[in-house]
Amino acid sequence: MVGLLWAIIVILFIVWVVSFVALHVTGFAIHILLIVAVILVVVNLLNGRRPA
Repeated sequence: MVGLLWAIIVILFIVWVVSFVALHVTGFAIHILLIVAVILVVVNLLNGRRPA
């Protein structure tokens, strides 16, 4: 599950960077992708601290 979260984070970050740099899209959708990626990082960090 952790690997899946990191894969989603990386994909969302790459899509955001490519859209921002190559397409010069600074619209609402790109910022939503960034927010989702940050939320997934926080969730992953919080879940990683719990003892098994």
